[in-house]
Amino acid sequence: MNISVKSPRGRAALMVMHCAGMVDLVALSVWVGALISAYGFDAQQAGGLPTLFLSGAVVSSITLAPRIQKLPGRWVACIGFAVAALAFLMASTTGAYALLAGLHALAGLAVGAALSVTHGTIARSANPHRLFAVVGVALGVFAVIFLGAAPQLIAAQGGPALFHTFAGIMALGALAALLAFPSASSPALEKVQDAAHVSSLPKVVWFGIVGIACMTLIQAMIFSFLESVGIYRGFEREAVNGVLIALGLVNLLPAALAAMLEKRIMPRRVLMTGPALQVALATLIMVSPTFGPYAVAASLFAAVMIFTHTFAFGLLARLDTSGRALAATPAMLMIGSALGPFLGGTLIELAGYGSLALTAACLGAVAIFCFSRLPAGSAHP
Repeated sequence: MNISVKSPRGRAALMVMHCAGMVDLVALSVWVGALISAYGFDAQQAGGLPTLFLSGAVVSSITLAPRIQKLPGRWVACIGFAVAALAFLMASTTGAYALLAGLHALAGLAVGAALSVTHGTIARSANPHRLFAVVGVALGVFAVIFLGAAPQLIAAQGGPALFHTFAGIMALGALAALLAFPSASSPALEKVQDAAHVSSLPKVVWFGIVGIACMTLIQAMIFSFLESVGIYRGFEREAVNGVLIALGLVNLLPAALAAMLEKRIMPRRVLMTGPALQVALATLIMVSPTFGPYAVAASLFAAVMIFTHTFAFGLLARLDTSGRALAATPAMLMIGSALGPFLGGTLIELAGYGSLALTAACLGAVAIFCFSRLPAGSAHP
């Protein structure tokens, strides 16, 4: 079965697989919140479980990314998402922390493998920026559905509903991979990529990878406790849930906007601005004593990451045409995300929610420095 990445069927499969693999970007706040409220774990314990999931994803992504052109993408994605679905289904049957920890790590290993071949395929398409924007729009739609339904479902049915939901999402990812995983690119483009594959990664690419990892660490650290800090400040739970729905609606816009502006804004300009805006919003979320600034900042927070990363993806794809760097997208995203929930929970236990804002500012400065090392380039290939 040879399905083109340009076909509606192939793009639909990539959308579903991207949403399944990037579930943490949408679900971390609900995930950690449910582990605290439904299972009784403290902030550090609750943050530790998604950290194990994301750490597993990092390990498998780093392992597979250098071999991306030799892997059978359909079967790696299908089996990876299927194993993750089974792991989450098993997680719904227990409240034992040690068992939950093992199952989270297993699910992460499986999802990291599946997402690596998904992003490697996008990276080797004719226009990686635009295709990544397309799957980003799908992630925004998914966020609206998930954030609108999951908190209510968990409140009504308890903690296991979270893992039932994750299992269903992963099963859809496995089905999409089985039925419509697309081929990476045209034969002509494959020749260019094969030639690039024999050389080492450009050194400048590593600055982009570190910068994105810093941004995702901020994203995960703040987003994991977005719900709990609102409750801690005394905001009504219904109002906080409303903010999550608003966040999902806002997330419909950044990827589409990034696609529209692809040829109008230099990528490095976006990358230099993104971390600063992210830090400003993180500070408002964590220190605002009133609901209004918290709500506005929380609603916009994830959108900054989605918009910035779309430009980063396109720029890194042009700097490394082999697709190896972007096949490691789960690693560069999740190495930050993996540390975020646990680091955030630890800081909260030691120094309160305000310490997360200061940590975000330090990480944002590192990200800006790294992005400043990237070539200014042009707005488009």
